Amino acid sequence: MDQKSPLTPPIAQRRPHSFTTHGITIADDYAWLKDENWQEVLRDPSVLKADIRNYLEAENAYTESVLGRTAALQKRLVKEMRARIKEDDSSVPSPDGLYAYLSKFREGGQHQLFGRTPREGGEADIILDGDQLAAEHEYFKFGGSRHSPDHRFQAWSADTKGSEYFSIRVREWATRKDLDDVVDETDGAVVWSSDASAFFYVKLDDNHRPLQVWRHRLGTRQSDDVLVYEEADAGWFTHIHESSTGRYCVIAGGDHETSEQRLIDLADPNATPRLVAVREEGVQYSVNDRGDQLFILTNADGAIDFKIVTAPLHAPERTSWRDLIPYREGIFVLDVELYSGHMVRLERANALPAIVIRDLEGGEEHAIAFDEAAYSLDTMGGYEFETTNLRFSYSSMTTPSEVYDYDMAKRTRILRKRQEIPSGHNPADYVTTRIMAKSYDGAEVPVSILHRRDLKRDGTAPLLLYGYGSYGMAMPASFSANRLSLVDRGFVYAIAHIRGGADKGWGWYLDGKRAKKTNSFDDFIACARALIAERYTSAKRIVAHGGSAGGMLMGAVANRAGELFAGIIAEVPFVDVLNTMLDLSLPLTPPEWPEWGNPAESEADFKTILSYSPYDNVAAKEYPAILAMGGLTDPRVTYWEPAKWVAKLRATMTGGGPVFLRTNMGAGHGGASGRFNRLDEVAIGYAFALWAVGLAEKEEA
Repeated sequence: MDQKSPLTPPIAQRRPHSFTTHGITIADDYAWLKDENWQEVLRDPSVLKADIRNYLEAENAYTESVLGRTAALQKRLVKEMRARIKEDDSSVPSPDGLYAYLSKFREGGQHQLFGRTPREGGEADIILDGDQLAAEHEYFKFGGSRHSPDHRFQAWSADTKGSEYFSIRVREWATRKDLDDVVDETDGAVVWSSDASAFFYVKLDDNHRPLQVWRHRLGTRQSDDVLVYEEADAGWFTHIHESSTGRYCVIAGGDHETSEQRLIDLADPNATPRLVAVREEGVQYSVNDRGDQLFILTNADGAIDFKIVTAPLHAPERTSWRDLIPYREGIFVLDVELYSGHMVRLERANALPAIVIRDLEGGEEHAIAFDEAAYSLDTMGGYEFETTNLRFSYSSMTTPSEVYDYDMAKRTRILRKRQEIPSGHNPADYVTTRIMAKSYDGAEVPVSILHRRDLKRDGTAPLLLYGYGSYGMAMPASFSANRLSLVDRGFVYAIAHIRGGADKGWGWYLDGKRAKKTNSFDDFIACARALIAERYTSAKRIVAHGGSAGGMLMGAVANRAGELFAGIIAEVPFVDVLNTMLDLSLPLTPPEWPEWGNPAESEADFKTILSYSPYDNVAAKEYPAILAMGGLTDPRVTYWEPAKWVAKLRATMTGGGPVFLRTNMGAGHGGASGRFNRLDEVAIGYAFALWAVGLAEKEEA
């Protein structure tokens, strides 16, 4: 690596390396940036090879030398964003028996506090102080917190490296002290047995894959724990949760196309897990229970957008399934919550959500919906099954989050909390709207838009266009206080609801995966062109933003239509797709094959991925300014993906840029820990966006 001064971009060494698959030879001169000992780096970042560390630190120094000029702007952005946060915020307490459980923050605190109040209200009794627990670590993130059924214990988990290995501990309410029990290298989730003598957890293997469910009995060592279930398919991930009634621990396994679930009776934690329905390729299902009946959300029998079936508990297999809510094309059933007398389903049609409530005795249904052009709606669950109360949240791009308690029998709602913006926010000062962008094949792609009411649509405004488009994840048109720092400076903020997400149903997702993956990229580019045509902005006034698989989207659009963008922000970008999908040792590779294809086994998949993988398609052309951000201990998108991408961009591009790499040397996929530390990273991205469109210098003037 050659670096003559802080203002000279680092030049990574080209160390010849190649491999041949399906008769095709691929050169990868920056493969050396992947530490062969990467699994140990996740556990202990200090063991990273010196030459790799030196390169990453040189990149950080270069990024700081240029974007450091916006330091004052970044501080203002952080100050603004922090001023919109109610620092001593608290969740609405969720009742369970004699108590109501909550989480909160203290004034100036970075991390959550967990506690409870008497059911009828009163002072919060805090059992876990995240700020206190985090004081001993450079990185700290809660994985979960769950009280025992008898309310005597609070199981909690935390990650102290950023590598998503969570250690579970148990705190006793009476003494406020942790028991000697420590369970390491888990995914963080806990399900208690009915008598609170034991709990179930998922252990991560050496490749960071959740494949085993274990039972831990209080007062024993982890080495004494009992293996309850082990998934044999390395391409499947396994997770656990409680069923609707709290009667069962649900072992939920699957990949992106197929699922299978088992039930453990929590009153008999030694019982063998009971299979619901044997896995069938392409069939997904999830289970809720009510008495002697199971309610199952599934895509079986061609129900692309899912349907709800029932089956008797004693005979849960596929042959016993009977339609309760039949498949309706274009109405995507996202989730089902079950209560003693009601079933609640969250649906989405044409990128707009609705909550539908069904009386399970009489069969009558009614819906909760809102009138804004684009909004977000979600159910929030609860601890209690015998209740008529449904808690849900609502927001839009102009309206801060609101939490309601809704009486499903009386059809009345009570506002329990409205997100406070201490520095002030008037929704009437802003406009949220939606346009439809026509993609190359005629597909209508929704675009949610936020801007100030006084915006002049003359094509001169800068615009940030956000996209994701993978795994069937929809991008909600919800409120974000942070975005206002851009919008109040004249930006239009837009969300592209592209294929690969399930914004318009599961078919919308299927049209943006594997062989159809490039639809996601074409849709995003179509959204940019539509926003230009509608005179919200113009070419070279757009900053594109995406993270993780959305970072892959960023790399692809930079290769395909870089001329449209002034800048691209790629957070933890999945850009080295081909190499990653060929590497069986990486945590997510086998489970990701249904999403992207298996290039090791399929020549067609190999060629498809090679045709769009951002790293492999970097070309000798002009690129927009790019900011890539990664995390050294990230097990999902490993640090070397953005590092290799930036190295190749800088060595290959013929103009444009500059290209920056910022690696958080003490964090993983989620970035910095702590709610205020995270603002520093948001501010870097926003300062880059302002800088890319020429507004940073104007502000500093």
